[in-house]
Amino acid sequence: MGGVALALVLLCFGSSAIAQNAVGEADTAGRIRTQLAAQNDVEVSSEVAAKIARLPLKEGDAFAKGDLLVAFDCGLYQAQQRKAEATSAAASREAEVTRKLASLHSVGVLEVGQAEARAKEAAADAAYMRTTVGKCSIHAPFAGRVAKREAAPFEYVTPGKPLLEILDTGTLEVKLIVPSRWLATLKPGASFTVHVDDLGKDYPAQVVRLGARIDPISQTVSISGRIEGRHDELLPGMSGWASFPNHP
Repeated sequence: MGGVALALVLLCFGSSAIAQNAVGEADTAGRIRTQLAAQNDVEVSSEVAAKIARLPLKEGDAFAKGDLLVAFDCGLYQAQQRKAEATSAAASREAEVTRKLASLHSVGVLEVGQAEARAKEAAADAAYMRTTVGKCSIHAPFAGRVAKREAAPFEYVTPGKPLLEILDTGTLEVKLIVPSRWLATLKPGASFTVHVDDLGKDYPAQVVRLGARIDPISQTVSISGRIEGRHDELLPGMSGWASFPNHP
């Protein structure tokens, strides 16, 4: 019975040590487990109710900033825009004529106010339709790659429907958790090395941000780093080990 109890104590101690190492304790070589993450991970959603006309990119495809991601069939919205702009032009002309008639004392102040109000309302309707039509195509806010495609061409979508998940692969961050005692010497700008297991290569990196608070249980703090230079072979989700020259 005593042997079983001792075994349980040792098992619990071993599990605790593994968990502690997982949340920031350095291994026997003084390295910290780390992972690469995209600085921008965006889910692109529809802002209009329409049929998808073009969805040119598939999962894994790369794109440049400004490239077309999605185009919708917005013939109905475009027709409504033309109608709204024509109505706005007519209302503006009516308001102008009413003001001239008022200067000749042919109409009163009330008629002028009503005509100007109609012109403003029509102008607002036209602006609304221009904004709506402007949402009929979505362009890439940054250069990156498609992580997931959640819609298909010719599919009818509603506002809020997820279409694509895109990643900014040009700027990758190094995420890691270190012992809080390191804060005494670890500052933004500090250099370290990242060994990426997936590629078997080492990369120079720098600390860019320190976490805002310390975990009171594990006495660890999260930090973010950035790998120096551009390396197209690196992808979000890759993991490895971070080595700091003056730690632990």
